[in-house]
Amino acid sequence: MKLDIVKYRFLCLGISAILLIPGICAMIYSMFTYDTHTPLKVGIDYTGGTTLQYGVLGTVNNFENNGVSILREELKKAGIENPNIQFLNVNSTQQANTKNTITSVVSIGTEFIDEHSDTAKKVTQVVGKIYKSPELIQVSSVGPTLGAELFKNSLIALSLALIGIIAYLTFRFQFDYALAAILGLVHDTLFILGVFSIFGLVFGVQIDALFVTALLTVIGFSVHDTIVVFDRVRENLKYYSKKMSFGEIINASINQTLARSINTSVTTMMTLLALYLFGGVTTKDFVLAMLLGILIGTYSSIFFCSTLVEIWEDKKIETKTTPKATANV
Repeated sequence: MKLDIVKYRFLCLGISAILLIPGICAMIYSMFTYDTHTPLKVGIDYTGGTTLQYGVLGTVNNFENNGVSILREELKKAGIENPNIQFLNVNSTQQANTKNTITSVVSIGTEFIDEHSDTAKKVTQVVGKIYKSPELIQVSSVGPTLGAELFKNSLIALSLALIGIIAYLTFRFQFDYALAAILGLVHDTLFILGVFSIFGLVFGVQIDALFVTALLTVIGFSVHDTIVVFDRVRENLKYYSKKMSFGEIINASINQTLARSINTSVTTMMTLLALYLFGGVTTKDFVLAMLLGILIGTYSSIFFCSTLVEIWEDKKIETKTTPKATANV
């Protein structure tokens, strides 16, 4: 069975809209909700602050909204304003490095504090009231100045990567192809940002420097997949432009590269899935961003970028033929 992308091109664009609009709305809402006015919930890597992680007995998770509310309320009573709370599961290796047999981690982010300060002791006391035998297993602190510097460097890295990709695509392909690939990058980036914006609002997920690393990797993977499809389109145009319509060439090129795209994505996702299920808790969000990015990158290369090129080419053909038809009349 062969895919007929051209026939369902507007359905493909509609699916892209459905995938992007909720995330865009979440980012707009977040900009008015967070004190930082950012579209995503940023972690201490960028804002500065301290994260205290406590190993506890029993299984807890981010879906226990009642537990989050109780813990947040108790911390507020203790004078801890606007704490960021997350529940994380641990693996056997992390259990072996702790005194007690813990099964979950309670992560609490606060403003910049010293781990031996009275504020840190108050946090420990509050956690001890709610959970049995909490064990402080990790304390991470980033100063406000360093956080701002990291944020600026992340934006510079992201901008340079996009500029380099845009320059290469413009040189490698004609303008229509390059613009479609660039819009595909925007499509994939907006999707990942939107999903993590929703996660931030619902589950309190914060982004850090690893998230930017995942985003840059996904951008490279996505544009690579798109280039493979466009290269095949260009090759087929050389030999079949007189025998087939542009839409037929697009369909043929996609079907010729479909197995390659799926095989590459599936094998990569198998590795990432293993990392997500059995890796450390500190890399879960990074791996999740990679998984989502590869999924949306494969989708956009096949169903979004190719569709845009076909629509533009179809419009160009209509523009060329319409004046001739009018002259004959």
